[in-house]
Amino acid sequence: MFSEKLQEQLNEQIKYELFSSQLYLAMAAYCADQDLDGFTNFFKVQAEEEKFHAMKFFDFINEMGGRVVITGFENPEIHYASVLDVFEKSLAHEKHVTKRIYSLMDLAMDEREHATISFLRWFIDEQVEEEAMFQGVIKKLKMIGQDVNAMYLLDNEMAQRTWVAPTE
Repeated sequence: MFSEKLQEQLNEQIKYELFSSQLYLAMAAYCADQDLDGFTNFFKVQAEEEKFHAMKFFDFINEMGGRVVITGFENPEIHYASVLDVFEKSLAHEKHVTKRIYSLMDLAMDEREHATISFLRWFIDEQVEEEAMFQGVIKKLKMIGQDVNAMYLLDNEMAQRTWVAPTE
């Protein structure tokens, strides 16, 4: 069983993962308003993935005999200058998530809470993938600039994104 402090921080991460889901839905709404259906799909899929992450924390806390506490969060940003702006803010958000996961790992290591350390390794690997994915899209957006034909093709590429919850 983990400490009260670690349990509190794990619950905060549930809250943050749910906020991430809401943030990505807000970004999807922006893209929908811009008639970019592929990018809309991209962020809707990302929102689902974040909910999955929240539920992984939820289930872990319960499995460890802890108490899940769900609390509210602030409203996500809804105004963006461009699709590039959306992705740059997404990358910044994911970097913040990475720092939060690292802080959780540091706390788990300080407390020698081995089950939590093992659990958090999956999230560390996941964050590497998340940041790389957003960086890749940003590079493409910068490369195409204002080329509407290239944007059309990239939007179609984003429409192909799917996500299936991993099986452990």
